Amino acid sequence: MHALKKNRPLRRVVLASAATVSGLVMLLSLKPHTPPRIAAAPAPAPSGSASAPGGSTGSTGTRTVTGETVRTRWGPVQVRVTLRNGRITDVTALSYPTDNPRDREISGYALPRLRREALAAQSADIDAVSGATYTSDGYRRSLQSALDSAGR
Repeated sequence: MHALKKNRPLRRVVLASAATVSGLVMLLSLKPHTPPRIAAAPAPAPSGSASAPGGSTGSTGTRTVTGETVRTRWGPVQVRVTLRNGRITDVTALSYPTDNPRDREISGYALPRLRREALAAQSADIDAVSGATYTSDGYRRSLQSALDSAGR
């Protein structure tokens, strides 16, 4: 006799319940990934500021330029770029979305990737980070405004 015959409906209920409980146990036993650490950003500098240590303002020496604040759907994004002899040596996010834990999580994994890409590309022509499209767009636009201010 087959286990799921119609003359034994209680057996069918027991098997369905056991399958449901087994599925829930397997689902609940999955471990979530550990959230990324969030890097602390320095205090924001005034927008559009530029400084050149040693009095150098040309393409030689070191310059630090702050890009404009870009308003995104999830909050403002602003970056500061450091140029040495015309090359990008550092990009720092001054402001980025941090209103809730999800914003902080997204910024925590997106900003280091965006920084690495900007340093590798030596321009604002970088790819967006999946899951952080608005932050990536704001980062690119602020970086481009900083590079424009620096004459690059």
